[in-house]
Amino acid sequence: MSPARDVGAGRAPARTDRAEPVGSVLGDLIRTRPWAEGMALGRLGRAWPQVVGERLAAECVPARIQGSVLIVRASSAAWAAQIRFLSEEVARKANQMLGREALRTVKVVVEGGG
Repeated sequence: MSPARDVGAGRAPARTDRAEPVGSVLGDLIRTRPWAEGMALGRLGRAWPQVVGERLAAECVPARIQGSVLIVRASSAAWAAQIRFLSEEVARKANQMLGREALRTVKVVVEGGG
């Protein structure tokens, strides 16, 4: 198997000396799951106060996107409970901000593992 990978199809393409445009290579990378989730998480993080409100944004942050699950890290169990209570609204507003139905579930973890 060649070290170069066709990230879009998950299989190794034949190696060539032909140059690839940087935009094409970057486009393929960005469409892969980890990059796409990271890009969505970055957009969500920048707009987080608009998604959950200023006060809640001060106590929790979007930590990760895994598939259709948004993982939120809360500063305490009390704030985690608040996010869980609002999870459907958080997912709905996050999807509106992202411009697509990317998230179905919000999972909350407490900072420090508690």
